[in-house]
Amino acid sequence: MIGTIFNVCMILVGSFVGSYFKKGIKPAYNEILTQALGLAAIAIGLNAVVQHMPKSHYPVLFIVSLAVGGLIGQALNLEKRFDNLVAKFSKPKEGGGNNLAEGLATGILLYCIGSLSILGPIQAALNKDYTFLFTNGMLDGITSIVLASTFGIGMALAAVAVFTWQGSIYLIAMLLQNSINNNMITELTIVVGILIMASGLGLLNIKKIKVLNLLPSLVVPIVVIAVMQLF
Repeated sequence: MIGTIFNVCMILVGSFVGSYFKKGIKPAYNEILTQALGLAAIAIGLNAVVQHMPKSHYPVLFIVSLAVGGLIGQALNLEKRFDNLVAKFSKPKEGGGNNLAEGLATGILLYCIGSLSILGPIQAALNKDYTFLFTNGMLDGITSIVLASTFGIGMALAAVAVFTWQGSIYLIAMLLQNSINNNMITELTIVVGILIMASGLGLLNIKKIKVLNLLPSLVVPIVVIAVMQLF
């Protein structure tokens, strides 16, 4: 749970820092922070792929996973649904004020829906690897600064939802660890690494990739490996 606690602390710290910037973060500072995080995301994603690709027993599974997952995600239009949901909760109140409930809904969605927030607790539970959660914590910390500068210190309440979300995934992974083998984690990590790199490219404005539409790719290697274990 160390990674999740770090993630929660970063949201709390970011919320306190952001609450002091009532007029918002200056665009120049926001841009350089986003670029730094984009570079970090690409480096971490690339490292995950390079480390686990030689261990893969199914070298084309990640291609199949991305293709099948992408088709499912596109059919469900996950990216568009997510954008619409965030836009709905991000609309300011009449009179120019900002609704904390709307800010919290937006923050919780941004903090919890992502490959790092999902695979991070799994990696922590099975391999005691906190890299993804530490990275996610840094990303959430910056995001919370921006949100809190708009919606106020109340954004710190989103940390409770993040702790519950990641803690639940962590506990489930611990309970099911006998059903999750190294091959499954290897193939899953390769796909996650690619998605993290895709997120980095988007942060750097190099190429906007619909990462949310690719999220179903995370399920494919789990299902394939589980089925193959039956034979």
